[in-house]
Amino acid sequence: MHNYNNMNDLDQYNDFEAEFDPMATDRQARRKRKKKVNHIPKKAQDEIISEIADTTGIEGGFETTYKPARHEAVWLYESLKILYQQAMITDVLSMVKGGKEASVYRCQPHESVDAEFLAAKVYRPRMFRNLRNDKMYREGRQVLTETGQPVDARDVRTIRAIGKKSAYGQQVAHTSWLMHEFNAMKTLYQAGADVPEPFAAGENVILMSYVGSETMPAPPLHTVDLLEDEVQPLFDTVMRNITLMLQHGMIHGDLSEYNILYWDGKVTLIDFPQIVDVETNPNAQMILKRDIVRVCQYFNQFGLNVNADEIHDNLWAEYGTIDDPDFIYELEDLDDEDDWDDADDF
Repeated sequence: MHNYNNMNDLDQYNDFEAEFDPMATDRQARRKRKKKVNHIPKKAQDEIISEIADTTGIEGGFETTYKPARHEAVWLYESLKILYQQAMITDVLSMVKGGKEASVYRCQPHESVDAEFLAAKVYRPRMFRNLRNDKMYREGRQVLTETGQPVDARDVRTIRAIGKKSAYGQQVAHTSWLMHEFNAMKTLYQAGADVPEPFAAGENVILMSYVGSETMPAPPLHTVDLLEDEVQPLFDTVMRNITLMLQHGMIHGDLSEYNILYWDGKVTLIDFPQIVDVETNPNAQMILKRDIVRVCQYFNQFGLNVNADEIHDNLWAEYGTIDDPDFIYELEDLDDEDDWDDADDF
């Protein structure tokens, strides 16, 4: 049996099935096999939202300090339910960030968790996600389950669902995207990288350490005016993290001053859903160069004057594994940073 748990194979699966499955071309056969169903009138979307929202919280009767908007409450409570059930958090205190892909909330940890606050990154429902060129980042990736393990190649139902892009298949792909981020954070944190400590993950949420204070979350680097004596040390820290990622076969994929937090003179790298595998992704070299160019451009505006091309060439010569001089994607097509100032409305 062919192994379809690689995303490149999955992209080809649908075309393969359409060509060789007679049911895909025989309209009469499809009609004969189609089962009759008893149609039940669907409730209006507002009615469903009202019913869920009126339960107020995770199990009904639960009040959070943060009061989400009506539509936000539905997916927020559903996403965070697993964290309450696992006794990881006891309250949602405030929204830290509202973004295009996900929103981040400051949470009160359970007494068994050794932390003052935790940050819950809750991905928006699939309908709200609009990540450009996502295929480029997932090339060479395995499809991961909610446990973080690769989908079994013998799991025909899941493989077919992803190939057909059914609702279930899209949820599997969405969960895989999230679990790649969670696994990358675990590996990097254990390796000593400057990333949040990951605590737990669900189908739609990652729980991690919170950076900031009770009254102010750590701001992204692009909003900070660095002092002269901070520039070189912080640049060196970011480059140490880039190198550490390469040593573990990873490239951030979307690194810039928008995805680096600043707090008490230190930086923390965040947002890893686009993590790239150095060994299996043919776009790895180009993506690494884009990350380095962005970082150098930011620090050079403070007079650092570092050469991004030279840094990239040296790092790739030591850690790169795929030579891709004919880039599949152009750099200018990939400028899609997640601007924290551009919070979406619910």
